[in-house]
Amino acid sequence: MEMTDSLFWVAVFQIIAIDIVLGADNAVVIALACRRLPETQRNRGIFWGMVGAIGMRIMLVFFALHLLSLPFLKITGAMLLLWIGVKLLLPEPASDGPIVRDSPTLFGAIRTIIIADTVMSLDNVIGIAGAARDSLVLVMFGLVFSVPIIVWGSKVIMKWMERFPVIVIIGAGLLGWIAGGMLTTDTVTYDWVEARAAYLHWLVPACGALLVVATGKWLTARIHKKLRTTVDLVNRD
Repeated sequence: MEMTDSLFWVAVFQIIAIDIVLGADNAVVIALACRRLPETQRNRGIFWGMVGAIGMRIMLVFFALHLLSLPFLKITGAMLLLWIGVKLLLPEPASDGPIVRDSPTLFGAIRTIIIADTVMSLDNVIGIAGAARDSLVLVMFGLVFSVPIIVWGSKVIMKWMERFPVIVIIGAGLLGWIAGGMLTTDTVTYDWVEARAAYLHWLVPACGALLVVATGKWLTARIHKKLRTTVDLVNRD
């Protein structure tokens, strides 16, 4: 398509819309992963996380349609996303008296961003590839345009998280919701769900969100209980 072609500009607006709608999820992941980093490392975490994520997206673009047809791909991704959602809900390592633990690392945040963004970007990449109509220029435009949206969005969400901690729980629940949606849209589940149990398209995501939040809360309670028990034993000695 040439720039003078009306279809070119239709595709541009479609790609922008896809980036805006689907980029919010990725911004939540970055905000969750970087919120525990020291202030001086947050921008580096966002930058290198996005560099790695964009690199993975470029690779996904060239295999998008083939990847979409692979059985169990989304199911595997959903399991990984559920784990990431729970992990991001766990309390940050802290020092309490004689108990000293390592703080979250920049590398750990970057790794989490890349893994989660890759899993969540399948629909985004496939949508961009479809809207671009085989135009490499439009594909690259879509990937580049998504960067400022996600980076800006993640910084705003991090500020909200500092003021309203409940947003962390909502964000983790969102990852569980997305994972549930992936479970019902895999190539091995989609036809059966559509034909016999369409209600699972909203029930499974809801259960995924509840599972992440409930598991995260349960594990957090166990960690706090274990920490209190350890501190009590140390104080007795």
